[in-house]
Amino acid sequence: MNITAGIFKGQKITAPDEKITRPTLSKVRMSVFNTLQAMIDFNGKSFLDMYAGSGIMGLEALSRGFATAVAFEKHPKAAQIIKYNFEKFTPHPQLKIGDAIKLTKNLKNKFDVIYIDPPYFAGIYEKSLEAVKNIAGNIVILEHVTDLDFNDFEIIKQKKYGDKYITFLQNIKYCK
Repeated sequence: MNITAGIFKGQKITAPDEKITRPTLSKVRMSVFNTLQAMIDFNGKSFLDMYAGSGIMGLEALSRGFATAVAFEKHPKAAQIIKYNFEKFTPHPQLKIGDAIKLTKNLKNKFDVIYIDPPYFAGIYEKSLEAVKNIAGNIVILEHVTDLDFNDFEIIKQKKYGDKYITFLQNIKYCK
């Protein structure tokens, strides 16, 4: 896998075994960040990848100009590969190993952008949105294949790629 744009453009990273993760395709990553760039200026902004997998979303965020990025990963083998990937880059995202929903509850700072892409059929999308509603600053992005209840979030954009959706949400609390 290669980083698609920014200061790390073209740099390769290692992906965990496909039985462990499902890496976001490069065309989807490019579209996510290009769409996001039309919405906000990345300079000085923070990015959280709740289910990091390979860690590429956090690296893409920093590569494109986000000031900070944090990645959560629960699976030990995936976390080991993420750590290896991050060590190759300066700056690099901060890795927190553990259950994303539990880790999120301990956060005090808001994140300007939160990317949520858990295992598709794990049934934790709504729990993930509930966990981030108090730390979601501006935009929450979900990668999903099923219809979801977005509760305290408003859809600002949605794109379909094959069988998956990329949904950009705005925290209703943030808008007020």
